[in-house]
Parts: sequence; C-alpha cells; structure tokens
Amino acid sequence: MARKGVQLDRETMSCSICLDLLKDPVAIPCGHSYCMNCIKSFWDEDKEKEIHSCPQCRQTFTQRPVLVKNTMLAVLLEELKKTGLQAAPADLCYAGPEDVSCDVCTGRKLKAFKSCLVCLASYCEKHLQRHFDAAPLKKHKLVDPSKKLQENICPRHDEVMKMFCRTDQQCICYLCSVDEHKGHDTVSAAAERTERQRELEVSRQNIQQRIQDREKDVKELQQQVEAINRSADEAVEDSEKIFVELISLIQKRSSDVKQQVRSQQETEVSRVKELQEKMEQEITELKRKDAEMKKLSHTEDHNQFLHNYPSLSALSESTSSINIRPLRYFEDVTAAVSELRDKLQDVLREKWTNVSLTVTEVDVLLPQPEPKTRAGFLRYSHEITLDPNTANTQLLLSEGNRKATLMNQHQSYSSHPDRFTGWWQVLSRESLSGRCYWEVEWRGRGVCLAVAYKNINRAGSSAECGFGYNDKSWALICNNNSYTFWYNDVQTPVSGPLSSRVGVYLDHSAGILSFYSISETVTLLHRVQTTFTQPLYAGLGFYSGFWFPYIESTAEICKLK
Repeated sequence: MARKGVQLDRETMSCSICLDLLKDPVAIPCGHSYCMNCIKSFWDEDKEKEIHSCPQCRQTFTQRPVLVKNTMLAVLLEELKKTGLQAAPADLCYAGPEDVSCDVCTGRKLKAFKSCLVCLASYCEKHLQRHFDAAPLKKHKLVDPSKKLQENICPRHDEVMKMFCRTDQQCICYLCSVDEHKGHDTVSAAAERTERQRELEVSRQNIQQRIQDREKDVKELQQQVEAINRSADEAVEDSEKIFVELISLIQKRSSDVKQQVRSQQETEVSRVKELQEKMEQEITELKRKDAEMKKLSHTEDHNQFLHNYPSLSALSESTSSINIRPLRYFEDVTAAVSELRDKLQDVLREKWTNVSLTVTEVDVLLPQPEPKTRAGFLRYSHEITLDPNTANTQLLLSEGNRKATLMNQHQSYSSHPDRFTGWWQVLSRESLSGRCYWEVEWRGRGVCLAVAYKNINRAGSSAECGFGYNDKSWALICNNNSYTFWYNDVQTPVSGPLSSRVGVYLDHSAGILSFYSISETVTLLHRVQTTFTQPLYAGLGFYSGFWFPYIESTAEICKLK
C-alpha cells in the first residue's frame, strides 16, 4: 500500500504556486497544501489587506492562518523522491491538441520526443529507444517533433520525396524524376539543401551585418537625440541670457533717459525760478518807487517837489525781457525714443525671420532630396536684399536694395569697414542657413552670382577679396556665351542653356550649392557638394570692365511668389 501511495500524479503532489513538488508542505484551513515559503510569500504580498485567501479555492480567512509543517505529507514526498517514481508519466507528458503525439502509443498518446524523416513517424521517448538500439535504425534522420512529416510524401506516387527539381523549384520523388520531371535539372534534396544552406548563411551574414549597422545607427541616433537636447538646452539658456541682456540694456537706457530728463528738468526749473525771484524783487522795488512817486506827485510845496524829484525819477536798470519758447520742452525726447523704438522694431522684425527660419530648418537626419521642379524650389524661396554698407562705390543699389547696377562713376556712399573697395561686389544683408532658394535676373557682361562667408576680405583688389578666387566664396560667372564656376581660384567650365535668369539653391546643412538655368524649364548648370562651416551670404559681382569697354551691367534678386 505504501508503494501505491507514492504512485500519485506529480501534479497532485505539486504546489499550485510554484508548480514544483511540495517543499516543507503545509495545509491551510480550507484543506489545500502549499510550500511553506510559497504561501508565506503569497500572503506577504497582500499583507496590507486584512483578509487572506487560498490561491486555489479563494476561501478567505479573517486572521492569517498559522502555518505548521504537514509531517505526514513531508514523509510521503521524501519517499516519492527516493523511489524516483515522481518521473513517471504525468498529465504534463501526454500530448495535447497543439502537441505532436507519438504514432506508436495506443490509448492516451504521449508527447513525441523526436520525428524520424525515414520512417515518417513521431515517437515518444520510450518508443524512440529502438532507433538507438537497432543497427538499421541508427542511420535514420531524427529531428524535433514535426506535424508536417506527411508533406515529405509525394502525393502522386506515395513515395518519400528525396530529390529537388531546380527547373520547377519543388521537391519530388525518384519516380517524378523519370516521369513528369524527366529532363529537368534535378539533384538530391540533400545537395540542394547544402547549396541553399550556403546561400542562407550568406543571407544571415548580410542580415547580421545589417543588424550591426542598424544597431550602430540606433546608437548614433540616440547620440543625436542627446546632442539635440543638449544643443536645444544650450540655445534656450544662451538665448534667455541674451534677451535678459537686451532687456537689461533697454532698462538701463530707460533709466539713463529718465535720469537725464529729471536732471535737465531740475536745472531748467532752477534757472526759471531764479529769474522768477529776480523779477518778483524788481516788481516789489518798482511798486515801492511808484508809491513814492505817487506821494511826490501830491506834494503841494513846489520847492520840496523839485528837491526830491531827481532822486525818484531815475529808474534802476531793468531785468532784460525774456523770450518764452512755445510750450514744448521734453516732447522731442519722446519723439527720439519713439524713433528708437520704431528702429528696434524694424530690426527685430527683420532679424526675427532669420532666427525663426534658423530654428525651423534644424535638420538632423539625412537631407531631403533636392527639388526637381521650379515649384519645388519656390517652397524654399527667401526674400534677400543687398547691404549698402558692403556695396562697392561704383554699384548703384535700387528696387528696395534688390538690384545692383555697375555705374561709370562713383556713388556717394559713406565710409564703412564692410565695403568692398577694389572689387565691384556687394553682399546680402541676410545670412543664409538651412535650405534657401533665390533667382537673379542679369544683363550685361561678366555678372557673378556668389555665396560667401561674412569674413571674406573686403579691402583692396587681391584675390582674397574676389568672389570665387579664395576658399571663402563660391561663384558662377555668367557671360553672354558661357558659364564658369570658380572656387579657391580654380576655374571649372560649365555647360548648359544660356538664360538671363539663374536660380541658386542652397542646402547649408547638407553642403549642397546648385545653380540652375531658368527659362520654361529648370536645367541644372553646376552642383557643389562640400561642407559649409559658417553662415553664408548671397553675393553679386561684375567683371565686365576688366575685359571689355565699359557697358552697363545689372543684376537683380527677383521677387518670388
């Protein structure tokens, strides 16, 4: 009877919490048994609750039951472990609906341990033993349990398909190879598997390489995220400091104006009051003199009158008369401050566009493809004006500083350190970053369309100042019969349809600078791929006077819709 007792199912002797054989078994009041540590841990998780329950039947206990080891059950479990009978097939060893079952077992089938590709059958561990004991069966190919063994049988000839038809790309049996697949390129399934295995390994290597590449990309993207966050935080912090400085400067200027006005107010009021006091004293003196004269005029004694008259008739020197200005004293200060405000608003309005565009055009990922149509380019059009402070004195700016004309006489520009003195050139007022597009309509000879760094030299006629003759500028020179691209004093001939309008596309972050001939179609003239290290400025230049008799040339940055 004792031996019968240890034949119990493993599931019966297992803890429903850890699903393993009971350890230090305890029975709770509802009758269910658990490992002592398992039920303790289960209740400890609910220690905030006042009521404890059984994990199986959910019966509740107002007070936490006292756990006492079930010695009889513990002895039974020890006997079960010693006999090794706990490894006997339990319910967990039987095949379920989703499992591959043993083809030999009768009655309730056990789970298959292996499938044989020769026998085309699946076996539990017990029935598989013959494949290890019988010499002929040892050569059979055993694989993990499979439900698809019947797919290895030819549906036409009921034979095992051990061959592969490369012509039709399908598995076949020997009879198929001499029947409907006769004359086809056929090999053994093993040979085809070897070939496909090699291809599979190559594919796996490619996949693994792609995984490594993508993992590297993911790591770089994470670094980009961190860099973006760091850069954005720094930009916000620096911008706040700059705006605080601007606000502080404006507040200081406001305080200075207030102090100057109050100081001048005090000075002027003091002067006026001083003059007012003098005049009031003069009035008092004159009233006193008038009273004496009145008294004298009523004196009946002629001799007395004549005796006192000389001393009363002489008047003291009067305070000079004042010329009161119209009642406008500090209104001009208000007007001056208003003018300053308007100019600041203009500057902020003008520069804010650049600030906003610089923010919105931050692009970490790969650059977007260059547009293919003029409509596509116009999405990136920028309003660009020329800076009079950079214009050579022989250039006349007009059309709202969008048009430059080479003149035969000097213009009356004031002296400025940014002005080109030796080259007939001018730069834009706006800096260019992100993606920008603009078009230039030109006329004459030797008109130059350029982009340049702000620190390009300006004074003199050396190559360091000319667009395209140094490493700080890139230039396309347009003549009546040809185009030429210049960079760092290197000339590159450019072919393409001649046009009086040329489009310029700049993708600053991608390092792309392209020039296009604009007519009914858009034709690429020249593209530069480089790395721009500073913001760029659009430039216009003229060279006709060097090679030809003077001819008026113009270049105008077009207004684009």
